[in-house]
Amino acid sequence: MISEIRHVGIVVNNLKKVLSFFTDVLGFKIHKKAEENRDFIDKLLKLKQAKLTTVKLKAPDGNLIELLKFHNYKNNKIWRGKIYSTGLTHISLTVRNIEKTYNILKKNKNVKFFSKPSVSPDGYAKVFFCKGPENLIIELVEIL
Repeated sequence: MISEIRHVGIVVNNLKKVLSFFTDVLGFKIHKKAEENRDFIDKLLKLKQAKLTTVKLKAPDGNLIELLKFHNYKNNKIWRGKIYSTGLTHISLTVRNIEKTYNILKKNKNVKFFSKPSVSPDGYAKVFFCKGPENLIIELVEIL
């Protein structure tokens, strides 16, 4: 049926802040930024006069995350679910050096940690979870 995962989309309130976190802190590169066609988006999503900016971010392995900012549709509620809440909960990213990543993220006031990096019981990986801007939960993993 499917041939690949295309991307994961994340609707954000503060595009500049979240974009900076993904590019300046995590190392994603901007792949494509667009002001989407209003008529097409309205038809596709059953909206009226939607003003939408999208930014596709590319990881070093080529996988994409898409940030979406709806300028004239406001939902100021930021997801406040727990790591065990029903639905999409987190993004998992592989890093080369988890201790270095952890230390870099510790300097960022927008990041809150669940724990320090820990080795999985099977010794396969070192892992930690954190919350970034707008309460996004991120799992960072180094394969050992």
